[in-house]
This record gives sequence, C-alpha cells and structure tokens, in this order.
Amino acid sequence: MTIYRSLLWVLFCLSLKATASELRSDELVVPSNLAQGGLVIATVAPGYSVKYKGEPLKINEKGMFILGLGRDAGQLMRLVVVNDKGHQTDYTFPVAKRKYKIQSIEGVPQRTVTPNPEDVARIRQDSLLVKNARQGVSDRQDFLAGFKKPLEGPVTGVYGSQRVYNGTPKNPHYGVDYAAPKGTIVRAPAAGVVQLAHSDLFYSGGTVIMDHGFGLNSSFLHLSAVLVAEGQEVKQGDPIGKVGATGRATGPHLDWRMNWLNVRIDPQLVMESLPAE
Repeated sequence: MTIYRSLLWVLFCLSLKATASELRSDELVVPSNLAQGGLVIATVAPGYSVKYKGEPLKINEKGMFILGLGRDAGQLMRLVVVNDKGHQTDYTFPVAKRKYKIQSIEGVPQRTVTPNPEDVARIRQDSLLVKNARQGVSDRQDFLAGFKKPLEGPVTGVYGSQRVYNGTPKNPHYGVDYAAPKGTIVRAPAAGVVQLAHSDLFYSGGTVIMDHGFGLNSSFLHLSAVLVAEGQEVKQGDPIGKVGATGRATGPHLDWRMNWLNVRIDPQLVMESLPAE
C-alpha cells in the first residue's frame, strides 16, 4: 500500500466510531455481532478488493461493502482481501447461531398449501418474475440512509420461523409480518427504485419489490392495492401499497422481506444495522 493510501485509510478509520462492536485490522473493519439472517456492513482499505464465496463484492468510494448472511449460515464468515499488489489474505469471523420459532397457521386457503398442476405452472412463472426483479447489483446506495418500519402494527410473524400451514410443514418464513387493517398505507422503509409491481402473484398476492442498491432489495407482500409502477423512483416514506390479505394469507397484514442477492435476510436485523436518522 502506498503512503498516500495508508494515510487515507487511517483518516477514514478515525472518522468511524470506534466501538467494541467492531473488529479491526490494517485492511478490514467488520462488525463483531454477526448473526444468521443479518446484513454485514464493512469497510476495506482503499485500493483493495474483497471476495465472498469466491465472488468479488461491490465496494464504494469509501471502501464500504455489504453482504447478507442466510438463515442457516455457518458459524464462520470467510472473506478474502486482495491488496493493491494482488496478494490475498483470508479472514474468518464468528457468526452467532439463532433459535427459530415454529408457527402453526390454520385457515389458509388449502389450494395455496397443496396447489394443483395449473397452479404449479403459475407459481413457476411468478418465481421467474421475482427472480428477474432481483437480478443484478446496481450502483445505488439508498440503503446508506437507513431503514424505517413500513407501517406501525403488532408483529405477528418473524424471520426464520418454521411454518406449518393447515397442519402441513412448509418452508420457513423469511419476512416480518405486521398486522394492520385492510387498506392501511404501506410506506417505503428506504429509498429505491421499483423493480416489480404486480397485483396478483399466487403466493404473495399484491407484490412490490424495490432495489436499494448493491444487491439489497425489499419485497412487500399480500397488498390489496399497489400504488407504484415498475421503474418508479421512490423516496423513504412514500406510499407504495395498501395492506391486504391476498395470496396465501388468513387476514390483512404486511409481509416485509429483504434479500441480498439470492440470500434472504431479516428486515428487523437490517433496521438495527442501518437505522434511519
């Protein structure tokens, strides 16, 4: 590293809050409280690059990068740092294991528990739409301004919980559910651009997907009305939909989900890592 870059790195580190919740080296600053389902916001020395699971991560002009840890992430997170001379250094960081609830839900439409062949074909088409909406890693950095709750209401479902629908075990729940009356306005928890605005997907009903940048996106499910269009720029707090009970739901609520690339992460942990001012 050149003297100039070393000085820049020192100045940048001094500008950060030095807390016990950070792990520091000459090359990396990483949160120490890593947990399954969390969003990692870290920094690397200027001119350096970072690989995670063999893939290079997008880094901004200040050396910041993000990545998501899945529901069942292993007990160690491994990063490979490549310096300005091409030398690689491996770093490993501990990841806290979480305990997840089991939630039994009765009264959902049985068709959404055991779909017929026509429904299966539709589900595949819906999955492709959602996958395409989450493609790519944009240069947007809307997430840096932090996240707020999309609405106020009691939390009735949490990330990671094993779901049992009408007595049939299904995949874990990957979002946070807020109960609210039908028609309650759902607001953007952070700025972004709308990647998908659909009034009726099989499982999620009225659905909006927003890109916040660097591979981070939000999904809002079971909406009774979609108030935005694909390609629309949205500011934090803007109305994006109305609470409903469309898709696989037993009553009006919002299911807010977040992804980093194809990794499903916990919106509640994201709000802790990136709180809005």
